[in-house]
Amino acid sequence: MDVLIKDGLIITEDDDRKIFRGNILIEGNVIKYVGKDMPEHGNAIEINAENKIVMPGFINTHTHIAMSGFKGILDNMVLNEFLIKTSELDSKRTDEGIYNSSLLGINEMINSGTTSFLDLYYSENIIEKAVKKTGIRAFLSWATLDEEFTTQKGNPVNNAENFIRATHPDTVEPLIGVQGIYVSSDENYLRVREVSEKYGVKIHTHLSETRKEVYDFVREKKERPVEHLYKIGFLNKNVIAAHCVWVTLNEIKLLSKSGTRVSWNATSNAKLASGGTAPVPEMLKNDVNVSLGTDSSGSNNSLNMLEEMKFSSLSINNDRWSPAVVKSQEILDMATRNAGIALNKNIGIIKPGYLADIIIINSHNVNMIPTNTQNAINNVIFSANPENVEYVIINGEIVKSRGIIKNLNEDNLMDLNYL
Repeated sequence: MDVLIKDGLIITEDDDRKIFRGNILIEGNVIKYVGKDMPEHGNAIEINAENKIVMPGFINTHTHIAMSGFKGILDNMVLNEFLIKTSELDSKRTDEGIYNSSLLGINEMINSGTTSFLDLYYSENIIEKAVKKTGIRAFLSWATLDEEFTTQKGNPVNNAENFIRATHPDTVEPLIGVQGIYVSSDENYLRVREVSEKYGVKIHTHLSETRKEVYDFVREKKERPVEHLYKIGFLNKNVIAAHCVWVTLNEIKLLSKSGTRVSWNATSNAKLASGGTAPVPEMLKNDVNVSLGTDSSGSNNSLNMLEEMKFSSLSINNDRWSPAVVKSQEILDMATRNAGIALNKNIGIIKPGYLADIIIINSHNVNMIPTNTQNAINNVIFSANPENVEYVIINGEIVKSRGIIKNLNEDNLMDLNYL
């Protein structure tokens, strides 16, 4: 069924970053019309967006959705202890727990306006079932690492390749992932690159998240992680690297030269006390594509991209002693259009021909008044919360309507096994 969104304050996120009051027509899963005129719309479902902001859905470019059931049990741990505990929990997981945790996390994301997410985990075939049930768009990267460190059955790269070769719905794109340099040899990295090239899929990985990770590697290899991965030919435009907190200016230039994209995870890095702030201003100055990720519920406790945008803005500007080092428009770009570009998908922008992943935010609630063309972006980033997200449309389908998520029974979610 086609959808007509009428009289909304539209944040397009197109090249001109236009904000205006107008109408949007969705035909099937594609945006057909965006403008001030009223298009012919036949029997389209009509949504009155007066007093509402209409904008691209948020794209979370780094999470581990199946860890949503770990919420609150991995707190107050340094990263090394966190990873050991996570590995211990992973070794005991069931398909049921992975599915239920994924279902829980996806509904949390939809509720706060996320329409796409990039995942890094094993058992992505189980996670895909939760994706299909909820209707969200997902980029699922099967994590690989050296066999001596894995809890997976079989060889992780072979597992990833089998997942990529399987049949997937049009809202799912398979990827291959690497856990990180602390559990991955050069041989594993190069095998992952081969699979990426063979099937034309992207790569998702953790990179330079903590000082310890980096300097342990420096002591062993006599070079920094980004320098090493660049030297062996792993880094390229198909790689989306999460974190990149402990990188030098030279490494930033190598990320830029190779076309590697970065997912910034400010809240997770602060919660795990990574001890540094990602050098995002330098990345932007060197034309590195930067998007935003929440990381998992284990290291963030929240999958709320509204919260992630606010904290990202506050943390980086506070770190640099200026409220304008990274501006609100740049933060919103990271949560929408930059992510779409990094994933090479027609999402993150409201424009004819793009996929219909759109959210509608009620700006008439007290926390959003007054909202107009001058302050709409600031209000979304600094004032909005999930209660303001009234409609979520993914791939042309309305999955949240008037604040209610389709097919969600919160009572049932309370009783499920998440481990």
